[in-house]
Amino acid sequence: MTAPQAFKTLKELSTRIHTYGSILTLLHWDQETYMPKGGIAPRSHQIALLSELAHEEKISPKFKNALEKLIHFPSEKPKIKGLSKSQLVCVREWKRDYERATKLSPEFVKEYSQVTSEATQVWATAKQQDNFGLFAPFLQKIIGLARKKAEKCGFEDHPYDALLEAYEPCVTTKRLETIFSKLKKELTSLLKKLEKGKETDAHFLKTKLSDKVQWKMGEELLSILPMDKNYTRLDITSHPFSLALHPHDSRITTRLIPNNFMSNLFSILHEAGHSFYEMGLPAAHFGTPLAETVSLSIHESQSRFWETRIGRSLPFWEFFYPKLQKQLSSLKRVSLEKFYRAINQVAPSFIRVEADEVTYGLHVILRYEIEKELISGKLEVTDLPDAWNAKMKELLGITPPNHRLGCLQDIHWSLGDFGYFPTYALGTMLASQFFAVFEKKYPNWEEEIAKGELGFVRDWLKENIHKLGRTYNTEDLAKHLTGKGISETAHCTYLKKKYQAIYDL
Repeated sequence: MTAPQAFKTLKELSTRIHTYGSILTLLHWDQETYMPKGGIAPRSHQIALLSELAHEEKISPKFKNALEKLIHFPSEKPKIKGLSKSQLVCVREWKRDYERATKLSPEFVKEYSQVTSEATQVWATAKQQDNFGLFAPFLQKIIGLARKKAEKCGFEDHPYDALLEAYEPCVTTKRLETIFSKLKKELTSLLKKLEKGKETDAHFLKTKLSDKVQWKMGEELLSILPMDKNYTRLDITSHPFSLALHPHDSRITTRLIPNNFMSNLFSILHEAGHSFYEMGLPAAHFGTPLAETVSLSIHESQSRFWETRIGRSLPFWEFFYPKLQKQLSSLKRVSLEKFYRAINQVAPSFIRVEADEVTYGLHVILRYEIEKELISGKLEVTDLPDAWNAKMKELLGITPPNHRLGCLQDIHWSLGDFGYFPTYALGTMLASQFFAVFEKKYPNWEEEIAKGELGFVRDWLKENIHKLGRTYNTEDLAKHLTGKGISETAHCTYLKKKYQAIYDL
């Protein structure tokens, strides 16, 4: 096999693997939106089979043989000259993916997929019934598989590192401890200061609304976002998410809470940020690393960029608030200033996805600290509810009245996504780092946003992040764009400036 033929073979195999992935994504999306509950058993088998087939392709001798024609193992030095910069990126990332994939057998991947697929349905029922005991046996099984996964993938300092690497390869547990200890100190200090500030009236945000009214509000919000409606759709689920089958097919969901209409709107902004990223990848390179997202941290930076830096800004609501007032007559008596203060109210709360910008990071740190103890065996599943409540009391000063508002609130553990949660905080910090560069490029961004101009925001992110695919890893992309690696500094500076002003401190 010649070098050009080897690259062509790799591209064909990679595209095939991605197509399997697209079908799997569609099955997961359907499971969370329209699939009847009784369909979980056959769906779990479908997902398990496709996961096994995709993994077999990833570790096939054909894939390895083509790789070995182009790159040295274990180094990443190319074997031949003449490959373009983009081709070298593809080969480098294919090699890394192959080495990670070969650590897990197809049988293990199939088992992991089937167990987690079944567990998501059990979790949904357990949450609805506030019955942790129903979910606990499945969680125990998933944690056992996660530990096996860590052993198979290998680690130096902590088994959690092997799981974290799947979502953010640039950060280890040791590095997280350093970053999160600084972040925790800054957030708790700011929270204490804000608690002494001017009290915020936000009672009007608890107006009870029907699903029909909230859906109409969500459609109004979507209509102003610079999103190609031919390539995406919005649906309702119990836990908001974004999934993409292709740059031309992105699915987002929201949830409707009767007495919290802002949850719906912020969920849409958050998931739209994810969708913009997926649709901003170069479709012509689908199936290669050039059309893949960098990491979950970078992915989360995009959703938090839109949800917080744009969606919680005063200029955004200068434009959108009058539209919202037309939808909800009770808001006509509420001034923009009062509304802006209300949606940026800082107060400890139970639900992570409903948390304000200051306490949000503490919710993530709570989950990270618990995950690490579950994986190491220091914390038993049976003790999880008590441990959760203790951490909540320690970090936020409140105790959940039930498991539904506590340890059962997130879907991630039922999906087997141990190592995922830290990327929520990392992504939030990266969003602030990226925004600092963005506002230097567009010093008049507030004026443009206030006029309803949002396309330039999407275009800047697409040009500087989306279209690059996996050309850079997270750390290198941050340095390339901001001159600095992952850091909490920009985010903490932003929070202090914004919220001390809102609370008249």
